[in-house]
Amino acid sequence: MEAFDRRTASAILLLLFAASESFAGEPVHQDLRLTLSPERHAVSAVDTVTFPQGFSAGEGGIRFALHGGLAPRPLTPGSRIEKTDGPAGDPPVETYRMFLPPGTRTVSLEYGGAIDHPLRQVGEEHARGQKETPGAIGPEGVYLTGGSGWYPRFPGKPLLTFRVEVRLPAGWGAVSQGEREIRETGDDGVRVAWESRVPQEEITLMAGRYTEYLHDAGKAKAMVFLRERDDALAARYLDATARYLALYEELIGPYPFPKFALVENFWETGYGMPEFTLLGPAVLRLPFIVDTSYPHEILHSWWGNGVYIDYGSGNWGEGLTAYLSDHLMKERQGAGAEYRQTTLQKYADYVLAGRDLPLTEFRSRHGSVTEAVGYGKTLMLFHMLRQSLGDETFRKGLRTLYRDHRFRTAGFAEVRKSFEEAAGQDLADRFDPWVARAGAPRIAVRSARAEPEGASFRLRASLEQLQEGEPFPVRVPLAVTLEGREAAWETAVEMTGKEARIDLLLPARPLRLDVDPGFDLFRRLSRGEIPPALTQAFGAEQVLILLPSGADEVWLDRWRKLAKTLSGAGPGRVEIGLDADVSALPADRSVWLFGRENRFLPRLTEGLVSYDSRIGEDSVLLEEKEFNRKGHAFTLAVRHPDNPELALLWIGADDIEALAGLGRKLPHYHKYSYLAFEGKEPANVAKGRWAVSDSPMTLHLPREDGSVSRVPMAALAPRKALVEAPDPPVRERTAPGGPGGRR
Repeated sequence: MEAFDRRTASAILLLLFAASESFAGEPVHQDLRLTLSPERHAVSAVDTVTFPQGFSAGEGGIRFALHGGLAPRPLTPGSRIEKTDGPAGDPPVETYRMFLPPGTRTVSLEYGGAIDHPLRQVGEEHARGQKETPGAIGPEGVYLTGGSGWYPRFPGKPLLTFRVEVRLPAGWGAVSQGEREIRETGDDGVRVAWESRVPQEEITLMAGRYTEYLHDAGKAKAMVFLRERDDALAARYLDATARYLALYEELIGPYPFPKFALVENFWETGYGMPEFTLLGPAVLRLPFIVDTSYPHEILHSWWGNGVYIDYGSGNWGEGLTAYLSDHLMKERQGAGAEYRQTTLQKYADYVLAGRDLPLTEFRSRHGSVTEAVGYGKTLMLFHMLRQSLGDETFRKGLRTLYRDHRFRTAGFAEVRKSFEEAAGQDLADRFDPWVARAGAPRIAVRSARAEPEGASFRLRASLEQLQEGEPFPVRVPLAVTLEGREAAWETAVEMTGKEARIDLLLPARPLRLDVDPGFDLFRRLSRGEIPPALTQAFGAEQVLILLPSGADEVWLDRWRKLAKTLSGAGPGRVEIGLDADVSALPADRSVWLFGRENRFLPRLTEGLVSYDSRIGEDSVLLEEKEFNRKGHAFTLAVRHPDNPELALLWIGADDIEALAGLGRKLPHYHKYSYLAFEGKEPANVAKGRWAVSDSPMTLHLPREDGSVSRVPMAALAPRKALVEAPDPPVRERTAPGGPGGRR
């Protein structure tokens, strides 16, 4: 999870003026002394800026940007400040020109005013409840990033070293990057100081009424800042921090910062900041977060905050981070192929015609389409590279990238060069088509036949790429199930054109051929390879939602509200109507059916038969588990009976109070085929994906007598995870510190 457009907002600040000044690649140092007044939403500050050796502002002065209304004033004798533009943008930013005495490299200025921007919905999918603010100082907490404009930003986005000293009301604490030098209380409140000696892209500052926890995790400190004391929760995160820091140091290289902290935010977020993650109160208490999203945020300390991303050439950092965290965690559980299948299904369901983009154009996630490309396609690019190079060379490439570009900016070109150095070969053909081109290959297998050849068997088949445009160079994995063998015969075919021949000499009769059975290739899956799921419904270009005309007015009103909420969860054009207004299900769009009284519900139940499931009068059977309809809500997806490329979705509920919660929750369960919820909240009690029984990437071959039996696929060779978790260093954990207290 990343801050929505946090870096984009920061970039907007710098676009407000031309970047003609040069800092020769050396960091600027800022020494900030702040007083925060949450009740007044205000900050007052003195900033002492030291420019690098050799810097000269010249007669034209030095330009900088600052949040509107902060009214900077010079403190250095002989210096002056002129306003040049603004306020403009979001947040409103004003630009200034500062004139310095000849030979001056250090200058001080003071400023102050209000920064108070309310939370607002952002992104394409409003049903996900994603909220953001460009900056806020208030009684509930303080949220300030580089994009907030709370300190002077200079053109060219120079790297920064800094010290931030903050005065706050009694009971408050503050978190920023670097090491904490001061934490003390007095009659006039709290004083906290953080210093970062390593160069950073921006300065972030969070504040609130925290209970603090500390744990030594090797050379770095693990820290937790909670808005309410919870020793058990803090212990889980401190232990996880030590564990994941050790894991990624082994895989990539030394952790680049003095600490990593979990900070509880005052609204629901999942943000990765330099040296800490900012999680909302409900998010951080979800039991699975500590072993799913949390390692993702820790890993950003290496990719994004340790090696900076050249966003102008495309954001490779999110995909690599997802691959080495989300995917790696699943891989270590033996579920890597399932994770990749889900990743590819998101691409198939969300990235429809006209929605795709090359990786060079991906900057940040702002909906399911950009997530499926920027995260999913990039993740699969690194997976294919690993499959091609082998684990050891891939790990060497990771370490090379980190070693050569720590605290420097890298784009796809630098990433490629690092892996080329590790592999000792040119990798342009394994990067460029996937990075510079939109789209994905669509692979089909044809004309498989097997013939005896002496004591062996010859298996021949053909592969085709069906997408429009040029072929993608791919190495297609194959698995052959042999008569009398428990283990599959595994190999791969290099495919550089639109067609390739499979010609295998096998030691026993082949019974079944599976193409890419582990979902190791980035490609557009066919519908037969993936189960119908909520992704297919939410990703549809056109949707018709049919409400039950037989429901009473109270229910109909609630169904309409749910329809409007879910209309913002990803689909394109949405039409809402009554089931009585149409004579048949349209075959040119996905259809969502609401309510147990819906007259088209029998069409959906027809599609459940092949999944051993049914909707009865009093119960719902989902595979092997049966639920009483009373007190439960359900969401089921099947293929549209008249167009298998589209989805038919049903949402039913026994309790009208459950509908509002369904509107909030369903977009977070997009990969599932069926869901069951209980109660008014409602709480999820069952979820699953229908089994795939007839994939077009599987061909069953005849036996000697001509008969064909649909045998299960033989066992694939077990795979090791890219890295196993080492034991974290054991350190004594300190007792929690009270809000704003001295330790």
